[in-house]
Amino acid sequence: MGTRLVQINIKARDDSALGQFWADALGWGVSSEGPGVTNVEPVGLTWPDPTALYIDVVTVPDPETVKYRVHVDLATTSPAHQAELVAHLQDLGATPADVGQGDVPWTVLADPEGNVFCVLEPRDIYRDTGPIAAVVVDCADPRAMARFWGEASDWTVHEVTDDHATLRSAKGVGPYLEFLRKPGPATVWTRIHLDLLPYARDDQAAEVSRLRALGATDRDLGQGDVSWTVLADPEGNDFCVLGPGRD
Repeated sequence: MGTRLVQINIKARDDSALGQFWADALGWGVSSEGPGVTNVEPVGLTWPDPTALYIDVVTVPDPETVKYRVHVDLATTSPAHQAELVAHLQDLGATPADVGQGDVPWTVLADPEGNVFCVLEPRDIYRDTGPIAAVVVDCADPRAMARFWGEASDWTVHEVTDDHATLRSAKGVGPYLEFLRKPGPATVWTRIHLDLLPYARDDQAAEVSRLRALGATDRDLGQGDVSWTVLADPEGNDFCVLGPGRD
């Protein structure tokens, strides 16, 4: 039956502190499936739910600080809401970030561990996404990425150009997944990646084989013997196919 996008995985020096930042930023709750992992979850929803991409914050020994290919955009409903949210995030520990954006209507911030994200000005397209408007991935070829991710997951392709591609859950709810063409060399390993969950969880191996046939490749990040499988999409972005249990 395929796979669905279920969560954003963020590597951290301190999963508890960074997880609490994102929970407070989004108005969500926190839980933990074990040491070194903080789950950031919408209040009142049961994982997995198509209306939200959950967040797992995972402590790793040496999280790198590099130019990230993946970032999160936050939605706002009015100019006043945007200003209030930016002020709230800075009170929580976010700091202004300059990534060469120039004079733009959105605000670029970095979380307490340096992960860059954007607080968008009000846009009609994001009025019903929840607090996370989109997960944005820098890439060389948005068309190719839309083809892969549209076939890899149950998300529907909404827009494709040479510079930009947009996908959303087939149910028409929750945040968007966007691919933005960016020149320059690609980084291979990032602190943020996406996790997929097979609909029939006993079919994890079959789904991994299907994804390989679509162009995914195996990745060894030193994960060892785990219940999930680490792959990379055709442009080298890591992602995980989850197995039984909350991975």
